[in-house]
Amino acid sequence: MAKKQFMLLASLLLVLSVFLAACTGKEKEDAGEKPAETGKETEKPEEKKEEEPAEDPSAGLDFPFEVTNKGEPVADGEMTIAMVTDTPFEGTLSRVFYSGTYDAEVISKFDENLFATDGDYLITNDGAATFEISDDNKTIDITIRDGVKWHDGEPVKASDLLYSYQLLGHPDYTGTRYTFMISNVEGMPAYHNGETTEISGIKISDDDKTISITYTEATPSLMSGIWGYATPRHHVGDIMTGEVTMEELVSSDKIRANPIGFGPYKVAKIVPGESVLYERNDDYWRGQPALKSLVLKTVSSASILEVLKKGEVDIASIPTDQYLNAKEIDNIELLADIDYAYTYIGFKLGKWDAEKKTNVTDPNAKMANKLVRQAMWYAMDNETIGKELYNGLRFPASTLIIPVFASFHDPSIETPSYDPEKAKALLDEAGYKDVDGDGFRENDKGEEFVLNFASMSGGEIALPIAQFYIQNWEDVGIKVQLLDGRLHEFNSFYDMVEADDPKIDIYQGAWGTGSDPDPSGLYGRDAAFNYTRYTSEKNDELLAAGTSEKAFDADYRKDIYKQWQELMVDEVPVAPTVYRYYLHGVNKRVVNYSIAPGSENARVWKWGVSE
Repeated sequence: MAKKQFMLLASLLLVLSVFLAACTGKEKEDAGEKPAETGKETEKPEEKKEEEPAEDPSAGLDFPFEVTNKGEPVADGEMTIAMVTDTPFEGTLSRVFYSGTYDAEVISKFDENLFATDGDYLITNDGAATFEISDDNKTIDITIRDGVKWHDGEPVKASDLLYSYQLLGHPDYTGTRYTFMISNVEGMPAYHNGETTEISGIKISDDDKTISITYTEATPSLMSGIWGYATPRHHVGDIMTGEVTMEELVSSDKIRANPIGFGPYKVAKIVPGESVLYERNDDYWRGQPALKSLVLKTVSSASILEVLKKGEVDIASIPTDQYLNAKEIDNIELLADIDYAYTYIGFKLGKWDAEKKTNVTDPNAKMANKLVRQAMWYAMDNETIGKELYNGLRFPASTLIIPVFASFHDPSIETPSYDPEKAKALLDEAGYKDVDGDGFRENDKGEEFVLNFASMSGGEIALPIAQFYIQNWEDVGIKVQLLDGRLHEFNSFYDMVEADDPKIDIYQGAWGTGSDPDPSGLYGRDAAFNYTRYTSEKNDELLAAGTSEKAFDADYRKDIYKQWQELMVDEVPVAPTVYRYYLHGVNKRVVNYSIAPGSENARVWKWGVSE
């Protein structure tokens, strides 16, 4: 760790804490936020002794996955869960249409996937539907169990799952989930292009209990990436008959105010952006849930530890920068594991073509020179960020396939780490030199080179982290300034990034990857989530190979994803900054709660309280 970098962080945080004290009348030492898709967390760091980094980023960190309370849940218990954020949830409560992780958190308590998954996130026959896959791995027959009902008492039908596919592939669909496992359905491209009103690869049985889906290409992603979320056609309205339009459906109260699912709890009341009251679903297909009611409410990152200490909430994610203070709270347990997520710096390289629904890379974009992008990655001191601000609960990221996917993440690939001299050499090679002697480099044409950096608000250290990276880049001669001179609120930030606001040159974001290692949904040519708009024929080739029939051979798929990781390290459309642990604080009265993938106690319907 460079002492200069640590002192810079300490000074930035000191300035910010004095500013906040002046605004609030007291110093807010425990403030912080972890927006679910931003990775920004906060803490004023303690001065630490310099030391060599551990070989293993997780060395010395040993957290349980499950609560220790083995008591019986009380019959009519009530539980409160905190959604730790300073940003209201948007309230698009549909799996097909939501875009933010906060909305996903709301949905997860009242709706669920038809498929259960095991510890490797592969689908099993233990869910609300069972399945059989054909010998050629191209067709899956899905049968919904008896007794699976929507919250209004109507049975969940095979045609309700079909409806999700009809929405996702519809020509008027403007969401972001028309990805490979949707477009690979036989006949879906023709439907998506408006050439037909039928999806030839999907068939429904006469009794509406079984749906058969045939894919154009066999793919190992079938077991980890299949879409298994049904949509209650009878409740939200049918776009196929003209009962509603797509626009009307997205804005409907049936989605935003009165959503239904078939999960363990029903939505009883929504205070928009603030809280949701759930009531027990006595007709839940697995049996009666343990809790009588459940409250999910937003709690600011500044107050989450105090709220946990007072017992006002039972479960909360804890910003990793608040870890040391959280350890001192007597009435909670801390659970943690490496997250399915990473933070990154993205470089804007093109535009989204809304009409053709594809990314278009601009060869003349300001960030088009990959040597400059490589240099900016080498200039970033991610180790100091992870160690000093996050107590080691974040650690430098290397590739865009996360360590959780141990079979595919390749730690042997040489990736940029903090090396300002290497960054300077790359900039020299690119022809970016300080022509006028002001300390900042001009571009290869001798023109002024100033980058607008978009970053999100969220806790006390969001600004210091952004300023820290700006200083890193200034140290190698790149002039970077915050877009509009400030941080931007979560929703408005993503609105600008998704719209390819021309003012944005670079931005800081984060991704939750989901359980499928296939990265095409984030970096494919037709992926709306590909916010950098990077495309290349080699990228197309490798992403297609990673989900091809050949990829059933584990060694082949591993090699393909190694090549893809190497490509992205070389091309640097995004520079990953840190991987992370996610940290949960759980009141000691909570029983049957686990964060272990595939665990029975990881299911909401099992959660309870012992008093």
